[in-house]
Amino acid sequence: MRAGIGWDSHRLVPGRPLVLGGVRIPHDRGEEGHSDGDALIHAVIDALLGPAGLGDIGSNFPPDAEEYRAVDSRLLLKKTAAMLAARGARIVNVDCVVIIERPKILPHVAEMRRRLAEDMAIDVERVTVKAKTAEGLDSIGSGDAVAAQVVALIEEAAG
Repeated sequence: MRAGIGWDSHRLVPGRPLVLGGVRIPHDRGEEGHSDGDALIHAVIDALLGPAGLGDIGSNFPPDAEEYRAVDSRLLLKKTAAMLAARGARIVNVDCVVIIERPKILPHVAEMRRRLAEDMAIDVERVTVKAKTAEGLDSIGSGDAVAAQVVALIEEAAG
C-alpha cells in the first residue's frame, strides 16, 4: 500500500464556471486556470500520481500545452486512473476536503463523489468529499479562492 497527498488552489474570477469534482456549481465566479480549473480533481490527480511514482499533474498534463486548454478535468482523471491500472495499481480510497467560503457545496457533494468514483472506476463508498470554509480568513475566506486537499491510498501489484 502507498499513500499520496494532493493539494490545489485556484483564484475565483468572473466569467468562468465553478467546477468542483466534475460538477458545475451555480456561482457568479469560477476557477481561473488553463484547464477548467477544477481544483478538487487536480488535487485528486496529484494524490494518485505521487504514490504510483508517476510525477505530478503538471509533468503529465503540462499547463502550457494547448491540448489541455479548457479541458474537462474529468478526462485527465480518467487518464490518470488508466495510467495507474496500466502499472497494476489499484485505487483503494480517496479522501477529499474542499475549502470554499461560498457557495455552499454540501448540496453537490453526493454528485461529486459519484463522478469522481466513476472516473476512477471505483465504488462510490471509497470516495469521500468534505466541505469546509476558511472562517473568513485569507483569500479563501474572503470568497476569492478555492482549495482542495486529498489523501489517496493505492495498492501496488504484487511482485
